[in-house]
Amino acid sequence: MTFTWADFPQIWIVDYEFLAPPGTPPTPICYCAREVATGETIKKWSNSDSGPEYSVDEDALFVAYFASAEMGCHIALQWPRPRNIIDLYAEFRLFSNGRSLPAGRGLLGACTYFGIEGGDATYKDTMRDRILQGPPYTEEEKTRILDYCMLDVTLTSKLFITMKPGIDLQRALLRGRYTWAVAQMEHYGVPIDMQALQLLRSNWEGIKSKLIKKVDARYNVYEGSTFKSQKFLEYLIANKISWELTPSGLPRLDDDFFKDQAKSFPILKPLQELRYALGQLKLNDLAVGNDGRNRAMLSPFSTITGRNAPSSSKFIFGNAVWLRNLIRPDPGMALAYVDYEQQEIAIAAALSGDKHLQEAYLTGDPYITFAKQAGVVPEGASKATHPEIREQFKTCMIGINYGMREEAFSRRAGLPLAKAKELYRMHRTVYRQYWDWIHAFMDTGQLLGEVTTRYGWRMFTRDRKPRTLQNWPMQSHGSDILRLAVCLCLENGIKVIAPVHDALLIEAPAGTIEQDVEKAQWLMTEASKHVINFPIRTDAKIIRYPDHYTDPRGALMWQSVWEAVHG
Repeated sequence: MTFTWADFPQIWIVDYEFLAPPGTPPTPICYCAREVATGETIKKWSNSDSGPEYSVDEDALFVAYFASAEMGCHIALQWPRPRNIIDLYAEFRLFSNGRSLPAGRGLLGACTYFGIEGGDATYKDTMRDRILQGPPYTEEEKTRILDYCMLDVTLTSKLFITMKPGIDLQRALLRGRYTWAVAQMEHYGVPIDMQALQLLRSNWEGIKSKLIKKVDARYNVYEGSTFKSQKFLEYLIANKISWELTPSGLPRLDDDFFKDQAKSFPILKPLQELRYALGQLKLNDLAVGNDGRNRAMLSPFSTITGRNAPSSSKFIFGNAVWLRNLIRPDPGMALAYVDYEQQEIAIAAALSGDKHLQEAYLTGDPYITFAKQAGVVPEGASKATHPEIREQFKTCMIGINYGMREEAFSRRAGLPLAKAKELYRMHRTVYRQYWDWIHAFMDTGQLLGEVTTRYGWRMFTRDRKPRTLQNWPMQSHGSDILRLAVCLCLENGIKVIAPVHDALLIEAPAGTIEQDVEKAQWLMTEASKHVINFPIRTDAKIIRYPDHYTDPRGALMWQSVWEAVHG
């Protein structure tokens, strides 16, 4: 169904104030609302015994700034979902994606961007601090809180009127639909093994020293608790591991680079996890409620590709990989991790229309198929018969999708530069249509100053690096697909409790988990066909109580941690 603004005789601007201690669902305090056409206002201290006084029906439009928060309050109050939602945060994020934002992305920042006056950051901070202190509130304080809430409604109303002419209504409603899904996932949370978490928290300082002793036995790069760059350099040289150096001649050690290198050289993964655990991991920051569920704000639409950006310390899937082993289903329940297989390759094949790349994906193993198409291995080759060649071609295909250059690919694959260049040449030859498409996409983006997905997510391209542009259509369409997949699953009875980049974590009774997985996989593939007109396969891993979620990338570190606990 195609909507016009005339289909909504009622447009309600709504804002809630609420409490949300770490790991717990929101507790609404009050809400305010204004109807745009009539100016009717509502100022209401929350009461779960009655529904909202504003309309949530088909002929009404619900507008908020960062609407997933308001949707979380609806869920907490057991109120119905507004049938039509527009999130002005998502629309402002879309409007300004790639542009400079002198005052940030919050409501005041958006108002400042458009020259809307009336906000006072100091006043907001003061009122927010008092609200978060919690009840009891005096009658005077209640009046002030309602006035403060109405001020946000007033600002949001002005922002809506300003932005309305530039809003793509159909796609804005689809983005608004996702905010309800986000609120549901934030409400459900991820089950955590609380006994294991408490053991880690209470013994963490002692665990650290034992971890260093155990993990560093392979590397010998620590002195006491201090990582020594010179020793690490000697280790890299001795093991012939290529590494970027700083101007002082010592290895580059920032977390992102180290993590990326550990993917290229898996032998370094335990050391990378150890450095993260010692330097960044704050177990007390993991947001877990009294019910043993990890809940964190998922921050939808917060990246340039439109993906979620939850806190890396508060969200279990944003933390160190080994810490995911804390995830455990409740008694009688099961979890399933359902992820898209080789999603970026599928998206590149669909968008470019490259028949050879589509064929490679549809075989189920695009990496060995690439090697066959390039004439490097015989037709009967497989992962089992040619594992090393397959790994080289896999690294090449994945790297190209991420805009990796030949030099970086050479380091990651451990290949001579000449060999790396030859593999890239093969890719350009076999998948010529893909390269024609991606070059045209990048050139057009630079010429027009913006790029857009089929579902309308946009990024302005000024000052964007070529690597960012090359990877953007795969990541942003992947974001579109995942948002739709989450909505379809939740709206069809699948309990999605967390989104994880290109995967969903779902929860169900142990006796019905297989049926839910089958349904979720079908819906996820349908989402890909809706967005890019191409089916993307999914894979699923089921975890039943009392088992824990496991990730092979963090298995060694998890084992080392528990040996340290019990050693």
